[in-house]
Amino acid sequence: MTPRESLSPALAAWVDELNRRTTWDFAQVRVRASEGQFELCHVADSEFPVDRLRSVAVGELRMLAQTTVAGAFRPIKTAPNLQSGWRCVAKDLRELGEALEGLYPGAVVDWWAAQSSNVPVQSYRDFTNRQTGMYRITQQLTDSEAAAVISSGCAVEFCMRHRLWSVDGLAPDSPGGGKSEIPCLEPCPVQLEFARRGRRLVQAREEAPAIKLAPDEVATLLQALNHTGAEADPPGREGDLADPLNPRRIRLLRDRLAGLLPGSQPIGHDT
Repeated sequence: MTPRESLSPALAAWVDELNRRTTWDFAQVRVRASEGQFELCHVADSEFPVDRLRSVAVGELRMLAQTTVAGAFRPIKTAPNLQSGWRCVAKDLRELGEALEGLYPGAVVDWWAAQSSNVPVQSYRDFTNRQTGMYRITQQLTDSEAAAVISSGCAVEFCMRHRLWSVDGLAPDSPGGGKSEIPCLEPCPVQLEFARRGRRLVQAREEAPAIKLAPDEVATLLQALNHTGAEADPPGREGDLADPLNPRRIRLLRDRLAGLLPGSQPIGHDT
């Protein structure tokens, strides 16, 4: 058995919280503590009998988290598309830490950091002001443009972390509404690339001729985008933000069109 004294402070605090709850839904994984062991499974499978779930070893969880059930690569491990249909038993605290790190790299440490009185959060501006080279362009997004990119790219259908960083005019996330207790302390690489792509789209829009649409036409486009964005297994790779059918790009355009309808409020502004 792994002595508690050998645990990292983050994992020790996480285990204390688990012991207080006994069962913890950590993003899409349910963790149960029982007689010194820990059972992990997908939340959707939590009521299934054991014989209906395939047994997965702790060391196999990292590979399981790499792809969706359809085999697509998961660039963000806290995306709400973790494979289901499995069960894993961690025999001690060391294996529990390995299991959680395999499924959600860095999540326990980030959760622990967010419990402190001085949470190490970097705002969008602090983060992008340090960027050089191809990502320096992300500094050029206005607050409202950055808010639109953040709201779309960090939406619950793409990531279950609750975002603690932000930009002026956009509130941070709170756990709930599909967002988990795993915090996000700074923009991730996918979101940084999405911000770069978002700025390029703004530039292209500024250089393109104006296109006028009637409200009914906007409503039709919105319905079409809603239908496309609702596909269970969208085409292309999630991380390919150059693809016009990338789900984040569809969400960004959908939100922008929704802002054109009468009575709407631009993202990033108080309602």
